[in-house]
Amino acid sequence: MKRLQTYIKGKLMAFRDMFKDENDINEKNVVGFASFAVMVIFAIADIVTGWVGDPLTINEFIYNSFLWITLGSFGIAEAGKAFGGDKGASEE
Repeated sequence: MKRLQTYIKGKLMAFRDMFKDENDINEKNVVGFASFAVMVIFAIADIVTGWVGDPLTINEFIYNSFLWITLGSFGIAEAGKAFGGDKGASEE
């Protein structure tokens, strides 16, 4: 039981570390991946309900919002890499 508590506490601490200013996790990628996962779940649900014969009724605005969040998150992350340069490299 103690081992399980230690494992859960370690995972919660790792999750909390994601929100610190100094971390190795790119938050924009986390948001983009979560948004992409919602889009994939939507697509699977749409295929399954279409196969059953019942159309999935969802507002197109909601899907497009997740689309823009995904594109924006990954686009901002890539633009930061492209225009940010190397942090440790010295300029000549």
